[in-house]
Amino acid sequence: MTWRGPKGTETHPLAHVFLMVGAQPNSAWLEQCVALDANGFMKTGTDLTADDLSRAGWPVTRPPFLFETNRHRIFAVGDVRSGSVKRVASAVGEGSVCVQLVHRALVE
Repeated sequence: MTWRGPKGTETHPLAHVFLMVGAQPNSAWLEQCVALDANGFMKTGTDLTADDLSRAGWPVTRPPFLFETNRHRIFAVGDVRSGSVKRVASAVGEGSVCVQLVHRALVE
């Protein structure tokens, strides 16, 4: 197989290829709404700083839940979340856990 990369054109004998595309969060439209990391992924849970919470006017005394953004009751899972594994099965698992957290947040 031949490809062009930062070192120029390279040719290597390959039997299998794994290709990952779409690793960009495409979240610039959220920049003024939720805290994003340096790469544009949404920060959640313990990745949020006191400053992130203060700027958003965090309204409750508890810290954000695991997948909760700096906006109370707004959650992020899957590829757009900072620190996620960036795999479909992981996103599905995060989503199933998040449903339970949404219920907890709504009870407040």
